Amino acid sequence: MSAPVLLVIAHGSRDPRHAATVHALVRRVRALRPDVRVETGFLDFNVPSVQGVLESLETEGVRDVVALPLLLTRAFHAKADIPAVLADAPPRLRIRQADVLGPSPLLLSALERRLYEAGLTPADKSSTGVVLASAGSSDPEAIAVIAEIAREWRHTGWCAVRPAFASASLPRTEDAVRELRELGCPRVAVAPYVLAPGFLPDRIARGAAGADVLADVLGPSPEVARVLLRRYDQARVPVLAAVGA
Repeated sequence: MSAPVLLVIAHGSRDPRHAATVHALVRRVRALRPDVRVETGFLDFNVPSVQGVLESLETEGVRDVVALPLLLTRAFHAKADIPAVLADAPPRLRIRQADVLGPSPLLLSALERRLYEAGLTPADKSSTGVVLASAGSSDPEAIAVIAEIAREWRHTGWCAVRPAFASASLPRTEDAVRELRELGCPRVAVAPYVLAPGFLPDRIARGAAGADVLADVLGPSPEVARVLLRRYDQARVPVLAAVGA
């Protein structure tokens, strides 16, 4: 029996860099798992839409789908938007929604990869304060997760790690940069905890003007692709069990 189709659900953006980054990540996922069919659907702004992809899959005769939110935290999109779209899927499709990508040690590895690509080295960790800059959310669960990631990351040897948010929550990136300066960290770096470029990542970049180092977004890094496939595998087991029951 063939593996369930993996449907990667991205938010979408008017910024063309967003879709380009999503497609680059999906290409990496396909290269890692050529046995799995991987499709991409967008909630807004870009095509194809999630509903359009689901209807096409049903027309082709596909029955089993794992829908994976391309999100780092469980906030409104994962809890409300995506379940609502999936509830309107063609009834003959058996769909299971996978967990969001974060938190994961692999994502911390991806963050460090981006910081090292931006010019830091492992020897710089003890003298560098890091701003973990996320998009932000009004969901307290999502905010708590970001704060916990910052606490965990601090224990890996950084001078200090502070969370920051581009919207909905405080502090902003520039405020966290200032706090790390006041703490006496000799160097300050900003690590965007976002998947693709766009409006909020650009706001993070502007807030990082007072930092020494600004890392790139996570993008199609190999660690992100591996987390994505791990979430797929975790979700597909119940699907296959139900089919064989």
